[in-house]
Amino acid sequence: MENGDYEVPENANEHCPGTQSESAGKSDACAGCPNQEACATAPKGPDPDLVTIIERMATVKHKILVLSGKGGVGKSTVSAQLSFSLAAMGFQVGLLDIDICGPSIPKMLGLEGQEIHQSNLGWSPVYVESNLGVMSIGFMLPHPDEAVIWRGPRKNGIIKQFLKDVYWGDLDFLVVDAPPGTSDEHISIVQFLQATGIDGAIIVTTPQQVPLDPQLCKAAEEGRSCFDDSKCSVSAPALKTIIEKLLSELKVSRPEIMEDGA
Repeated sequence: MENGDYEVPENANEHCPGTQSESAGKSDACAGCPNQEACATAPKGPDPDLVTIIERMATVKHKILVLSGKGGVGKSTVSAQLSFSLAAMGFQVGLLDIDICGPSIPKMLGLEGQEIHQSNLGWSPVYVESNLGVMSIGFMLPHPDEAVIWRGPRKNGIIKQFLKDVYWGDLDFLVVDAPPGTSDEHISIVQFLQATGIDGAIIVTTPQQVPLDPQLCKAAEEGRSCFDDSKCSVSAPALKTIIEKLLSELKVSRPEIMEDGA
């Protein structure tokens, strides 16, 4: 909810002044509210990091979220193959993995064991190809099977850090692979990117009775594109249809790819 220019929690008292108001947690209307202490001690005013995020995202033309209502439906597989395909078309692509507790993107792009490097411009993505960069917390873990057990604020903090500290350069597409469900990560990524413009979302669903294409699963396990050969005869055409529709909706033309020696 909102009260004028200020956000109001769903469980707030009537006549709540708003969480960013100077009187938040201090006015008579706040008495007995479960959020009173948090509102009274929280910093007020706009988040200064949002300005940095806007500046970082100024070089990104299109931002696409990949979501799912539940886990195990192939969301990260779709994110990986979408990125592979857009890069193969000649676009400059970034893939941001914000599934903090289950980062599978490094494996699906054949990047396990890679590390993030820092320059004077910020964190550098790990590159699959010269036009396909990847960022994931999976690159920061000492062991790939190590569990990440974090509360919401810490997960939100690393997502914000990815957005403001990673130097992507000029991108045609930033594909954001979100965790399953609808929780802190989803709310945070939308709030952080809201001022920069989000072009849309792909929601991945599948009936439990229908198994995934085994060839698509194999490509994901091996960290390669399913478009490189004709083995993914079921999934590749479907994914290409999704990508063509995406480009059509965004009114984006394929870039001209220069031949070697041209």
